[in-house]
Amino acid sequence: MNFLGGTAENPYNIFMSANVSESSIEMISAYLNLIGQPARIRILTVISAQEACVCHLEAALGMRQASISQHLMILRKAGIVSTHRVGRNIFYQLTQFEWVNLVRQIAPLAGADLSELERLSIRPIAGCCCPQCNPGLSPEQTCRKSKPSSTKRG
Repeated sequence: MNFLGGTAENPYNIFMSANVSESSIEMISAYLNLIGQPARIRILTVISAQEACVCHLEAALGMRQASISQHLMILRKAGIVSTHRVGRNIFYQLTQFEWVNLVRQIAPLAGADLSELERLSIRPIAGCCCPQCNPGLSPEQTCRKSKPSSTKRG
């Protein structure tokens, strides 16, 4: 085999995967697909600076809690994020910072503005009711949304 990946019979076949098994390629592809959804890239970026609870992710991303929870479940099952509980709050954190490094390396290749991604990790966020953005609030007041008064439609 030469440095281009070819063999003695076909020395210039750079498309041969001589030492890379198909299962390795599939694993890499599966993980890239896993983190490749825009919502998951945003979630990873938010928790890159500091762990976060779902209510913080809601405020940072403007997404619904149900959608965020589904993405977090997939990331957690894949081992990309982990959780821990503090009182009644569950916080999500990266298991390996390399996932965010990968996103940051891809951003310039894709022509993305890296500063836009970095803004997602800035804290505190105005209007966020999480304990990290509001350390002075009692635990009973954090991560609770004030419900608008109901109005009858007629």
